[in-house]
Amino acid sequence: HSFPTRRSSDLTNTRTESDSMGELEVPSDALYGAQTQRAINNFPLSGERMPLTFIRTLVTIKKAAALANKKLETLDAGTADAIQQACDTLLDEPELQQHFPVDVFQTGSGTSTNMNANEVIANLANQQQGKREGGAVHPNDHVNNGQSSNDVIPTTIHASAAIELTESLIPAITKLIDIIDTKANSVSDYCKTGRTHLMDAMPVRMDQSLRAWSAQLSQQRKTIKSLQPAIQTLAQGGTAVGTGVNAHPDFAATFASTLSDLTGIAFTPADNCFALISSQDTAVTLSGAIKSLAVTLMKISNDLRWMNSGPLAGLGEVSLPALQPGSSIMPGKVNPVIPEAVAMASAQVIGNDAAITVGGQSGNFELNVKLPMIADNLLSSIKLMSNSCVLLGEQAIKEFTVNQENLEKALAKNPILVTALNPIIGYAKAAEIAKKAYKDKMPVIDVAEAMTDLPRSELESLLDPKKLTEIQR
Repeated sequence: HSFPTRRSSDLTNTRTESDSMGELEVPSDALYGAQTQRAINNFPLSGERMPLTFIRTLVTIKKAAALANKKLETLDAGTADAIQQACDTLLDEPELQQHFPVDVFQTGSGTSTNMNANEVIANLANQQQGKREGGAVHPNDHVNNGQSSNDVIPTTIHASAAIELTESLIPAITKLIDIIDTKANSVSDYCKTGRTHLMDAMPVRMDQSLRAWSAQLSQQRKTIKSLQPAIQTLAQGGTAVGTGVNAHPDFAATFASTLSDLTGIAFTPADNCFALISSQDTAVTLSGAIKSLAVTLMKISNDLRWMNSGPLAGLGEVSLPALQPGSSIMPGKVNPVIPEAVAMASAQVIGNDAAITVGGQSGNFELNVKLPMIADNLLSSIKLMSNSCVLLGEQAIKEFTVNQENLEKALAKNPILVTALNPIIGYAKAAEIAKKAYKDKMPVIDVAEAMTDLPRSELESLLDPKKLTEIQR
């Protein structure tokens, strides 16, 4: 995203390009043409380009379209092969991404980005092929054959998200679940004071707290995986408004099959292209699921921050790995930086979802017109959550240590343990014992022994914190 963007007024070494609106100067070394330069001039908004994953998926889609058109004989073999070779070059040489400079905040259909790709691929194909029989590769007539920005960009949103789910997010969630489950096994002997409303409650085992996180994440993963078939359904073949004008009748199915072969992901053509072109309902739904994952990660992060708090004046139940100095003025201070970072990433994902929600309702008649923004935010959310899952697992949960002394000190004095006596002495009597234990700062077992007829041995059994963590069936 850091390549400089050169507006027409800034150019010195140029060549003249033309499109349907006339001639325009573009940088002499740029692979793009006039329509891309117009977009650079028109949209100096953020300086942020479309995500790399989006551009790489768009190039792969152009490759799949050329192969499909070759198979359907709507492009001659030489032209299709030239387009394929150019796409392969772009995918193999990362530095060529500098030729995709269009701002995220552009025309709502993403036409500028689609034409950016068409121009770059056509120019590169022509450079690589030289003067070939059949003439030059044209960005509209050949690279965009059987396509429209209106089906290409929605298809790229779905396909890029599907690739990132398969290759990054779902594996990252699985990795975090595995780390938590392994850690839970190693801390199952530790018993701690449970807390509700941030106040002392009945005891729980450390592994029970962790397995709650694991169960939350497993549910989030299940929800996200359930959306994969929908996000792997593509608008390609609907062209301008969903009717498929100018595309071969078999293009949608042939394209989906070809893209599946190229990516290893099972893509399918839409039963109704009108819906996928005029709306972004699936992206909104997926964003909501990723937001829900962000809520889970924020909960886990905040639990870790509380458990790690102190180390002297807080809970001090666990010690997170010391990764960096925590203060520029207070020597020796170490902060829970990984949970803090993940909590901030989660907040950003929640914000991204709000933007995507607004974008999703902007389907006016036959076309949604906030596609680039939706794409950018959706892929950003997937990336943030993928990285957060790995970071939280590897840098925080895997290596934290348990401060057993602090756990036991709080647990032994916890008057809420008297809850276990409710069935024997009743709630009212138990409340009296708890209040006295709080007031006199005495262990609840000593107060219960003095205020009931229950023998010490029975109280020790009834108030054993470890036994109280056993799930009652």
